[in-house]
Amino acid sequence: MAFIDIDGIGKTFGAFQALTDIQLSIEACEFVTFLGPSGCGKTTMLRTIAGFITPDAGTITVEGRVLSQPGAALPPELRQMGMVFQNYAIWPHMSVFENVAFGLRIAHVADAEIKSRVARILEAVGLEGLARRHPGQLSGGQQQRVALARSLVVEPKILLLDEPLSNLDAKLRERMRVELKTLQRRTGITFIYVTHDQAEAMALSDRIVVFNQGRMQQQGSPRDIYEQPANLFVADFMGLVNRVSGEWCGPAQVRIGAHVLDVTSAAAIRIGAVTVAIRPEALLPVTTALEGQNLIEGVVRESVFLGNIVDLCVDIGGVELHVQADRWCTLAAGDPVRLAVEPAECVVMKNE
Repeated sequence: MAFIDIDGIGKTFGAFQALTDIQLSIEACEFVTFLGPSGCGKTTMLRTIAGFITPDAGTITVEGRVLSQPGAALPPELRQMGMVFQNYAIWPHMSVFENVAFGLRIAHVADAEIKSRVARILEAVGLEGLARRHPGQLSGGQQQRVALARSLVVEPKILLLDEPLSNLDAKLRERMRVELKTLQRRTGITFIYVTHDQAEAMALSDRIVVFNQGRMQQQGSPRDIYEQPANLFVADFMGLVNRVSGEWCGPAQVRIGAHVLDVTSAAAIRIGAVTVAIRPEALLPVTTALEGQNLIEGVVRESVFLGNIVDLCVDIGGVELHVQADRWCTLAAGDPVRLAVEPAECVVMKNE
């Protein structure tokens, strides 16, 4: 049995089906991210795990103990879980120390123990020396760390985080990603994280669960989700992708325009119209054919230097491909180009 078992969770709000048959197992010490667009069900699922929402179907079990089922949910304060909210929810009239100590005081922990544990957790999140300050005297990143410290100081088995970095600027957000991952590894706490930012999910997660319209679309490692999306929604949501209409024309071949591509994916799809998904960075401008790779010929329509890459728009006979070449690429609009792409990078999916 997994550390956390989510079995068939469903939830409706009036006529709206927020969650449908969510099946998921989470191991101890794992960093799992719920990823998807607004309204996809990821936050509803997180709040159901936290105990703020009672499911209409299914159960949530932690270490073999049922915490949620239809009509009955253990209150949040009895679940040994911490939660960090998007707006931090720290009290402006309290000092950093009192914000962090609040949960311990509610639990009637002795004053000496409170002082020791708060000091230890403030050091762990990089806030030592700031215990007497109030939230209004802190930066956004420091306020976020106060919210983290308040959740961690009660020593939860599970930490739930609802888009905690969304209010930070880009540079601070990147720095806090590193700090969060480091903190999770150091504490060994199971993290369940909600975000709509695919880059954030890939940077932080051991495993990503993609949600859309209240349903799980795919779960797997960041690499698996990115390189082998289960459907067109996941392919689109996980970054830039070329979606090209094609048709099966052989045992492991798909025709797109005038080109026939060897493919290795989607063994169950063997007939009719399909969509081929190819990441822009998988298309490599070459001067000669490469053994074992597909070769696509076209004409550059646009070339934009972006510093770390050169962004190309290539016409391959009425079909446009987006290509991300390395920074040394000198191709210009109007130049002929050959693009090499490995068969494994041509992900074939049913049309939606």
